[in-house]
Amino acid sequence: MNFKMIGRFLSQIIAIEAFFMLPALGISFFSGETTAALGFGYTILICGTLAGTMYLICRKAGRLFAAREGFVCVGFSWIMLSLLGALPFVFSGEIPHYIDAVFEIVSGFTTTGASVVGNVEALPKGILYWRSFSHWLGGMGVLVFLLAIVPGGERDTGFTMHLLRAESPGPDVGKLVPKMKNTAMILYIIYVVLTIINFIFLLFGNMPVLDALCTAFGTAGTGGFGVYNDSMGSCSPYVLWVTTVFMFLFGINFSCYYLLLLRQFKAVLKDEELRLYIGIAAVSVLLIAVNIFSKVNTLYDTPGEVLTHAAFQVSSIMTTTGFSSVDFGQWPAFSKGILLMLMLIGACAGSTGGGFKVARLMLIFKILRRNIRQVLNPKKVQLVRNNGSAVSETVLANTNAYLAAYIIIIVISYLVISLDGNSVGTNLSAVLACFNNIGPGLEGVGPMCNYAHFSSLSKIMLSLDMLAGRLEIFPILVLLSRSTWKRK
Repeated sequence: MNFKMIGRFLSQIIAIEAFFMLPALGISFFSGETTAALGFGYTILICGTLAGTMYLICRKAGRLFAAREGFVCVGFSWIMLSLLGALPFVFSGEIPHYIDAVFEIVSGFTTTGASVVGNVEALPKGILYWRSFSHWLGGMGVLVFLLAIVPGGERDTGFTMHLLRAESPGPDVGKLVPKMKNTAMILYIIYVVLTIINFIFLLFGNMPVLDALCTAFGTAGTGGFGVYNDSMGSCSPYVLWVTTVFMFLFGINFSCYYLLLLRQFKAVLKDEELRLYIGIAAVSVLLIAVNIFSKVNTLYDTPGEVLTHAAFQVSSIMTTTGFSSVDFGQWPAFSKGILLMLMLIGACAGSTGGGFKVARLMLIFKILRRNIRQVLNPKKVQLVRNNGSAVSETVLANTNAYLAAYIIIIVISYLVISLDGNSVGTNLSAVLACFNNIGPGLEGVGPMCNYAHFSSLSKIMLSLDMLAGRLEIFPILVLLSRSTWKRK
């Protein structure tokens, strides 16, 4: 294990986190929020000192960097980001208990949006900005950002490939261009441009600048930290539809946008994952709208209002954003069942959304179909194809392994937080909402509730779930594996 290389990389990550706290410090200072400004100031000082010390110790690291180091770097980076990123909440006194503060910032970086804060509107502006910006930074991945900006040539190809594969969501990471550094840069340029466009559209809806910025950060990262106590329930229909559209766009595989830039429109239209993603969303909106209008039409005045909220919640839950325009806990059981299903499915691979991923769901069904055909024709070779190309057996095996780990972690997490004595619906939806990086669940963790009532043990368990879900399980499992730390 190349510990010095890992240490040098972690020092860069910590330095980047300190740098990104500077705008929050500035907002706090100019808003006259002294305690918040001091909180960010102390944290930046701690991060700078720690980063500098680590870099000096590890500056002469060797260049050996394999997949094992890549997974360890990713796992430790996200843990360090969370442990240090929680300090402004504690130093400012807004979230005085450290475990609560860690839960809040883990929820931010993993783009989950589960919160322990009851009165969001009472938070200082700098704290509000930092919460929402953590979504944006975690959405595409802070390591992807680092890979996009650090100098590197062909000698760094293996280094960047291992890191990008370990952090990026989805069954596999492919190259958009020959150099992985350029791939990371392209991804971030697309990400920044879409965020700016979203921000401008929100300004046209008469949102205040800071509110529009925080909402755009949450939408781009498919996070869900709102700046209002009712999430987005008080927003205009225009703002709701803008957010609906952009949540959906950020849930699409970013490689599709790159293909659009290359004018390969047919390749995008034929993408099987994209078509399934659009199909699931459209059918879900239609079914929920009809169900709501036929059962609880007294809650809404017009079919247009029903359609607005149905489309917003489907887009929010499926992309694992977690914004809410209404209390969908009042919806009929059928509609809530669809939302629960969408929590499991999630967005596309290669997007900022979480969940099991549409690509994996599609592969699971194709594997099932192949196995049925093999039973009927044992001697015939059956291939699983995606977009016309054969999927390797390695990818299929990894998909099956991911499904197994996915189920095991959900069961263990559910049993742990059941010690608190909450209802089955609350516990199960809390685990699903955190592990799939959604935020709001049902019953005690519904859109009008929060996670403050859980014990410290449950919050630690749910924080690990959020990290495991965002990092696609394996980087966290690698950290916990004994074989990772054995001398090779």
